[in-house]
Amino acid sequence: MSITIRQVQLSELAVLQAISRETFADTFGPFNTARNIQAYLNRAYSSEQLTTELQTENSKFYFLFVNHQLAGYLKLNVETAQSEPMPATHLEVERIYIRQPFKRQGLGTRLIDFAVLEATNQAKTHLWLGVWEHNDAAQQFYRRMGFQPFSEHVFHIGQASQRDLLMSRRLAK
Repeated sequence: MSITIRQVQLSELAVLQAISRETFADTFGPFNTARNIQAYLNRAYSSEQLTTELQTENSKFYFLFVNHQLAGYLKLNVETAQSEPMPATHLEVERIYIRQPFKRQGLGTRLIDFAVLEATNQAKTHLWLGVWEHNDAAQQFYRRMGFQPFSEHVFHIGQASQRDLLMSRRLAK
């Protein structure tokens, strides 16, 4: 199996938009109303919003390919681009999604390992992320990857307010 991770370019906006909408709807659609999911997709993954995010200096998106097929993506934030106020020593994994046909192949681990490498290369001491309180499988995965809960925040999907657990992992020096 050939695995490649590379940074997303602005010229790939349509591909990023498509995988973002697909993976978010697959992950959260069964637990929310169609109306709330559609409202979220329209706001969070509009061309304008994703263009802004792609052009944000302290944010980077990465595509994950398996045998040259797009399998998932990752968004990392540092400094002022983080979605919560955090020290400059922290790197945020804001989005980590794997397409359905590629799940359970160790690709989430590959993306977390990539995030750890990026954080280490930038001399960051912590990696952190938010995970939906009812996504038990993801929480278990993050715990296996060394993350521990440290706080929470509210996440809005359309008209619905939901709670995310914030989890952090201290990186080796």
